[in-house]
Order: sequence, then structure tokens, then C-alpha cells
Amino acid sequence: MTKYVVIGSGIIGLYTVFNLLEQGIKSTDISVIAEYLPGDESINYTSPYAGGNFSCITGDDAETLEFDRYTYTNLHKVQAKLGGSKCGLDRYISTEYWDLMPSPAKKDSLKEYLEEYEDIPANDLPKGVAYGIKFRSWNFNCPLFLQNFQAFLENENGVKFTRKRISHVSDAYSSNTETVFNCTGIGAHKLGGVSDSNVYPTRGQVVVIKAPHIKENVMRWTDSDPTYIIKRPYSNDQLILGGYTQKDNWTADTFKKETVEILEKTTKLFPKILEENPNGPNIKDLEILRVASGLRPSRHGGPRIEKEVMNRNRVLIHNYGASGYGYQAGFAMGHKAVRLALSRDVKL
Repeated sequence: MTKYVVIGSGIIGLYTVFNLLEQGIKSTDISVIAEYLPGDESINYTSPYAGGNFSCITGDDAETLEFDRYTYTNLHKVQAKLGGSKCGLDRYISTEYWDLMPSPAKKDSLKEYLEEYEDIPANDLPKGVAYGIKFRSWNFNCPLFLQNFQAFLENENGVKFTRKRISHVSDAYSSNTETVFNCTGIGAHKLGGVSDSNVYPTRGQVVVIKAPHIKENVMRWTDSDPTYIIKRPYSNDQLILGGYTQKDNWTADTFKKETVEILEKTTKLFPKILEENPNGPNIKDLEILRVASGLRPSRHGGPRIEKEVMNRNRVLIHNYGASGYGYQAGFAMGHKAVRLALSRDVKL
């Protein structure tokens, strides 16, 4: 084993490793242990199923706003290290609507750093929408991005990845391990030595269609289930349509009723999906590539980024509970976790 061990190879775990390297830790001192690795699929491995974009769905507390800002403004470093946009991380314009007016803190924060930001005039808003903006977002091809991220860390930098199921957090320590990062996401619910009862799933279902004519995102945030349309970069024209936020729903199954509802509400929000569809102007003309469900690793009380001192002064850093925000806030979470481990100032 190595001095620094990361449990979990989802997006939070990979961001954490990247931050360790940025803080000057040698790659030969870092290893990743995970039951699932990029390229795998399991309902217990959340990251490949994410819609994968930077959106404005997150909360408006000061820390969450800062996590978003820091990640948004630093993703260019990850993109460059992984070889440019073809790694599965590209930029698209995103239109976002709120049925309820976001807080002044939220609006002020977004205006400060979002690129190509503009408010949408009130008379251009859809019926029932209170507020809307446009900006240049980050979009992820999540399966491709995860695999390229692992290849960068492992093949180009020498970080060791091991497929292994950890039943207790103590199993990650060896004689020379100083610090373990618990980046197990929804797995923290039952991981021995953690067993965090505050962790719960927020299930989503998405429909993936082929849409070469759509090269942007459109999102609508409500007080219930959101509607989102996300362009997946370098995917042969895949478009992600969703979705649902079903708390404490553990099922991996998908349902025709939800598929129909997703198709209806996304095409209503963004008629261009049908109007310019090369196969025809009706929902039945859409080319459905896949229907999938995923479990966002949510947590009552929000993300847990916390330091524990174990036996023999070994350090355990918890970094999980990002819910559906891992890609857009997780780089900052990894930065905070690493700074905490190294006992440095954790300000972003």
C-alpha cells in the first residue's frame, strides 16, 4: 500500500487524486482502491450514470456556492491535463429556468464567474418561469471522461488502481499508509467503520436519444422534479433527457411511464428537439439509444468533508455526499479534503 489511499473511483475519488498531485504529493505515494472502476456499470457506481454538466441546481449556502465557483473556474486545468475537449469534457451554452426566484446570494454568485452570462428578459421566459439565464457551461461525457481520467492518473502519472471491495474502512490501511480518503459515495451508507445513516439515494431516470441537431443544454428547476436536456460531448450526438429526484428510492429498474413523461416534458420545454429532428417531428420519431436509472449519493446535512484520527494516529478523511453535484462541485470538495489531510488552510 501507499502513504495515501483513496477508496472509490467515482468522480469524487478521481478529483481527490488530482488535487493530491496538485499539492505536490508524488504519484507513487498514491493509490486507489475501488470495487468498481471506470468502464464498469453498476447501480452502486453512480458516476457513469450522471447527466454530467455544470448547472445551477445546487443550494445557496456559502460553501456550496464556493464549491461551484471553484470547480467551474478550475475545470480548464483538468481538461488540459487530459488532452483537451476530446477527453469527454467540453463547453456548451446552457439555458436555465427557475419556477421560483433564486436567492440574491445565488444570483450574485453566478453573475460573478459564469462565462458569457446573460439574464433572459421576462417576456422571453416560458409560462410559469420566474427567472432565467444563459451562460457557457461545462459538459461531461461521463463514461468517457472517467476512463480518460483514470488513464491520465494511472498511465501518465503512475497512480496505482486496484479493484478490491473494502468491507471496513480499516482494510484500506497498510503498515505505511498515513491517510485514507473515504470517497465511497452511496457506499458510505454501509461501509464498516463509517455506516453513515444520513446517506440516502436520490434516484433519477434518463432517456438517451440521438440528436445531432442539438448542441446546447436546457434546464428547468421546480419545487419538485426537474427537467433537463444535456448535450453529451464526443458521444456520436447523444442527448440526455431527464429526469427525477426520488429520495430513498434504491431501485435500478426503469419504467415506461417515466420514459414517456421525460420525453413529453423535455420536448415541451425545448421544442427544437422535435422541430429539427432529422427523423420526423413527433416523439415516436426520436431515436432512443438507452433508458437508464442512477442513484445520486445524497446525504442529510450535505456533503461530509471531515477529518478523523484513527488508531496509531492514522488519518481518515471523509469526502462524500455530493448528491447529483459531484461533477460540478467535486473538484472543490477534493481540494478541501486534500488541504484538510495535509493540515493546510482549507480556504478555496
